[in-house]
Amino acid sequence: MPLTASTTPKLDIEGLQKAVDAIAATALPGVLGVGLMNLESGQSFLTNPDRPFPMQSVFKLPLAVAVLGEVDAGHLGLTTRLTILEDQLSPQHSPIATAWPGRRDYTVEELLEAILIESDNTAADVLMSHIGGPGVVTAWLIGKRVPEIRVDRYERELPADIYGMPSFRPAWRDPAAFAAARDAVPPQVRMTAMRRYMADPRDTSTPRGMLEFLQRLDRGELLGADSTRRLTALMSRCTRGEGRIRAGLGPGAFLAHRPGTSGVDQGLSTAHNDVGVFTMADKRAYALAVFLSGATLDDTGRDRVIAQVASAALRAVG
Repeated sequence: MPLTASTTPKLDIEGLQKAVDAIAATALPGVLGVGLMNLESGQSFLTNPDRPFPMQSVFKLPLAVAVLGEVDAGHLGLTTRLTILEDQLSPQHSPIATAWPGRRDYTVEELLEAILIESDNTAADVLMSHIGGPGVVTAWLIGKRVPEIRVDRYERELPADIYGMPSFRPAWRDPAAFAAARDAVPPQVRMTAMRRYMADPRDTSTPRGMLEFLQRLDRGELLGADSTRRLTALMSRCTRGEGRIRAGLGPGAFLAHRPGTSGVDQGLSTAHNDVGVFTMADKRAYALAVFLSGATLDDTGRDRVIAQVASAALRAVG
């Protein structure tokens, strides 16, 4: 990650390390990964820098960038309309699946808004399929020199791998039907599948890789200026994960972010994440990535871990 001469204060690395170590202890047996970078200078702090963490819906951010890259290249239009068929519906969370068949047609721009603001799984799978599939997204990232982020599966493929369920059925767009199908799998089989999922390198990012991605995005190396502004505006309107980075920063910083959240089964959360860029009132900008995998805390406790990391990051930037 390139460093440049800086006019902003250096990060308080020692103080941040002590704070993150203490927070990580409260999250055990969960594993915490943290990355913080001054986007002006490139100075960074990392915990578990090269450990791959399951992204869950954090993957929708690199997906959105790959889609906008196709728009910038003239291969795709924001006003292009796509019709969603029943066999394209994905599991919750998906307001688009809930609304189907009352509404079937969406523009590319509307689908981008759905994945970045509402974290809609159907929108993500439809867009990913339209640009060529998960392998195209990963290849695009590698081509942009972001090798530590992998996108390998559609959202609809994940339940089978996380819980040991059969292949996805469109009826599972109903949360009750999905829960019944999941609970039909014996508990020990589900637990084995979840632990295997947490160790799987597919659909993961390292904290270092996410910082590199956010740095290249900030420097205009991934998208054109208009697409970068569009992406940042949509990320700032995200309605998910409000108790995480945003709660730790308080009202004094502007945040554009993308959280990711797994389901919880038998008290185990495979992934509870939040990544983004926060900008101070004096225009200093920082990338922050927080990944938490294997935690047994409740929803509020997992959110609190990420919020505490964000508060420690805020103190560290001065």
